[in-house]
Amino acid sequence: MSESCPDHACGQASEEPLSLYVHVPFCRRRCSYCDFFLVTRLDHIEAFFNALAVETLAAAPLLRGRRVKAVHIGGGTPSLVPVRLLAGWLDLVASLCMFTSDVEIALEANPEDLGGNSMAELQAAGINRLSLGVQSFLPRKLSALGRRHTAEEASVITAEALNRFAAVSVDLICGVPGETLPEWLVDLQAARSLVVPHISVYMLSVEPKTILERSIAKGRVRVPEEAVQASMYAAAIDTLGSSGYQHYEVSNFALSGHHSRYNLACWMREPYLGFGPSAHSFMRDDGSERRRANAGTLMRYLDNPRECVAFEEILSEEDRFVEQVFLTLRINLGLDVEFLRKHNKLGLNLSTAVEDFLARGWIVIENDQIFLTGKGFLFADHIAGEFISG
Repeated sequence: MSESCPDHACGQASEEPLSLYVHVPFCRRRCSYCDFFLVTRLDHIEAFFNALAVETLAAAPLLRGRRVKAVHIGGGTPSLVPVRLLAGWLDLVASLCMFTSDVEIALEANPEDLGGNSMAELQAAGINRLSLGVQSFLPRKLSALGRRHTAEEASVITAEALNRFAAVSVDLICGVPGETLPEWLVDLQAARSLVVPHISVYMLSVEPKTILERSIAKGRVRVPEEAVQASMYAAAIDTLGSSGYQHYEVSNFALSGHHSRYNLACWMREPYLGFGPSAHSFMRDDGSERRRANAGTLMRYLDNPRECVAFEEILSEEDRFVEQVFLTLRINLGLDVEFLRKHNKLGLNLSTAVEDFLARGWIVIENDQIFLTGKGFLFADHIAGEFISG
């Protein structure tokens, strides 16, 4: 992979760095809890990357002159596609823009895809961060989630990834059907003992129209009560916090210097371009801000990747305010009280809401900045909603 584009392609680098996301929508099968856009027809992979190249070239005017600091390849399961296709797309992007010297290029991967020489091939292609969809190190939980890898593979592949890559993240899910708090503590300890530098903790969410939702409706499975899930989340905060992990976002914990650069850029409302079906983008241009989303259908994307945008809007001042409140609370950077008062019409109602959340132990105020507590993270969206209502 080339590190930068030729001068005639890049021109003058923009001051604001850009992040990129590509949605690779292929999976061998759909997990019961998943509601992401994906397809299980793997015979379209080559056609998809051809279309991806067309869409990327069409975005050349947005890429030229930009420094790219982060690339996130998600899905789907991008680790199941041939590495040469990933490398080809990265080379194409590098010919159109300029990667920073410390660019973070992350790939979402399942443990069962990373045997043999695959990690070395990914490194050669330019991947320098792996986000492993481990979900659990316990056989029973993996079976309940319908995961293809074994508990042994989860541990072995994670350990090997840590030996090869400076940046590794592991996804863990709590609240799996039948799960107990002691089981969850074993999972946390397994990740902690491996010294995984970044851990994403997700409480199992029962999304509409998923296999899991139908199974629950038919009485086939039961998930832990909300109070149990809350205790698991609190256990993650305590366990990982005591081991030096920074709880820098609702679902994410990192040792110093190991936060996800792409995800943090999105939460901090920095510009990013998305490629592939269902991918989202956020861009600034001459003082305006706009968001857009590609259509979540593979066939439409393959037919015309140049014209695949399904939604686009220019953000109003109110939209920006709402996003700022929600996202600042999500990453707990400190929400300025005067900013809240200035941009909404709550008046005394704002003071009442703040006092209520303080009394509940959901927030603290330091230097006129509002921060969520560990307990408050559970109610981040509710708190944000109260701050912007009216």
